[in-house]
Amino acid sequence: MANYIKDIRAKVDHMPILLNAAAGAIVNDQHQILLQERADTHDWSLPGGYMEYGESFEQTVLREVAEDSGLNVEIIAPINIFDQGFTEYPNGDVAQVISMLYLVAPIGGHLIEAPTDETLSLRYFDFDNLPPLLNQQNKDMIQATKNYIPQTNM
Repeated sequence: MANYIKDIRAKVDHMPILLNAAAGAIVNDQHQILLQERADTHDWSLPGGYMEYGESFEQTVLREVAEDSGLNVEIIAPINIFDQGFTEYPNGDVAQVISMLYLVAPIGGHLIEAPTDETLSLRYFDFDNLPPLLNQQNKDMIQATKNYIPQTNM
């Protein structure tokens, strides 16, 4: 299916729906986290997005991080699943998002430098100095990443 979510939205309009998503936490050598300034809300979030029909969480995070950031990544480890993500988008769509968060590392590509239809800009931020975030789920995922990092050899 070319665009599963668009097809569902055509049937249910703005009715609240459940969606599955995957996000990738990329942490640089300065222990900063990469965030995406979103074109739809102008808030910031982790690179990631919705699962397309037939995809796994792993396939979703690899595709979405590449689309949102320009980076090809490999999965280092799953961090956690987050099931209390409630988002209302500017167009009126409402969703409860079930997100799988992965620690990922770049293995190719380069950061997108010009705005796209999904990403206005990308930037690394200190964990304790974050910009306005999309929602509580992103705050929770970033905190989980911060808590997970001391357990890794990054």
